Amino acid sequence: MTEFSKEEVEIRKKAVFDCMSPRRQSHIQKKGYEQWDPFSEPKDPIDIRKDKTKRTTQMLVREFLQTMTNEKYSNAYGSGVLEIALGIINDDDKYKGMFDFSCWYRELLIKEGQKT
Repeated sequence: MTEFSKEEVEIRKKAVFDCMSPRRQSHIQKKGYEQWDPFSEPKDPIDIRKDKTKRTTQMLVREFLQTMTNEKYSNAYGSGVLEIALGIINDDDKYKGMFDFSCWYRELLIKEGQKT
């Protein structure tokens, strides 16, 4: 990416601002023209967000479901897998709590001989 001087950035910013509709200009002025950055990088779409293993949600879900037999899961099961995968990758406390509880409960069942 080409680096621009502060003066060049300000000229480009003003050019973008001047091309906008008056309504949009007013919106930016209310929030503060100085803080407005028309050249900021967009946030990553959910599709390309990756976890610590560098896998996307879709990759994790597919990889997990491939370890299951077809009769073991239903559409609701697959939906639950996708929901918790999204929640964990997005670092949502609700899903982190569900995950932590599930791990704890599995260990409890193993400890009490209910699951091997």
